[in-house]
Amino acid sequence: MALKPEPTAPFHSVQYALRVLETISRHAGGVTDAQIARETGLSPGQLAHMLSMLRREGYVEQLTDGAYAVGESLLLLGSGSERNQALRDKLQLTLDQLRDSVGAAVYISRYIDGEVKILHYADGPLAPKVNEWAEFHRTAHASAVGKCLLAQLDHDGRKDHLSRHKTARLTSRTITNEKVLFHKLDSQPPTVPVLDLQEYAVGTVCAAVPITAGSTVGCLALSMPLEHAHRLRQAADALNRRAAPVLLSLAI
Repeated sequence: MALKPEPTAPFHSVQYALRVLETISRHAGGVTDAQIARETGLSPGQLAHMLSMLRREGYVEQLTDGAYAVGESLLLLGSGSERNQALRDKLQLTLDQLRDSVGAAVYISRYIDGEVKILHYADGPLAPKVNEWAEFHRTAHASAVGKCLLAQLDHDGRKDHLSRHKTARLTSRTITNEKVLFHKLDSQPPTVPVLDLQEYAVGTVCAAVPITAGSTVGCLALSMPLEHAHRLRQAADALNRRAAPVLLSLAI
């Protein structure tokens, strides 16, 4: 399976964030933003955005003299035997905050060994998760998660997937024609959320954005009841903006 060589905006943001974190980690006593800019080559605007996001996520803290140092979240994630649990806790906290921010259930999914896998999610009484009435790994052609993952595969990868999981009609809106589906996937801009407008289930709308780094195909998604469909695009845009912290949690 090969990937389409189209890095997303969140991917670029994470690359910049990792560069900033590496620089700060080299200065045990703290480092000024001017020095970070010199060492990373980031513009003042880019650096300010990165530092704001890293402080919000707890990876960086600002000292009383204005310098920047490694934050508690990064220290926990780098602490050996506690790393896995710290990563899960940080990821869940990020998803819980994202759920509350966009007002919808949110999910992290990856394409692993030729299958769609939902690895993490955050839902709640006001943000119910999707009723999995048809198995997600068999319905990638219909869901926002599945289409977002398939869009990141090359033609052969998609053909292989659909040879094992046929494009069954789930609702009147489901795309079952393989050529039509591939055309929509190819015309999908990598930085624009993929939408599911009652293609997987009647009464549910969804959106997903890629969070791919390296050879791993992944996405961040949300779902909401149809009565909230008027908020879908706004929520999807917010999801896209918040994808970088999620990908950063996975990349550290």
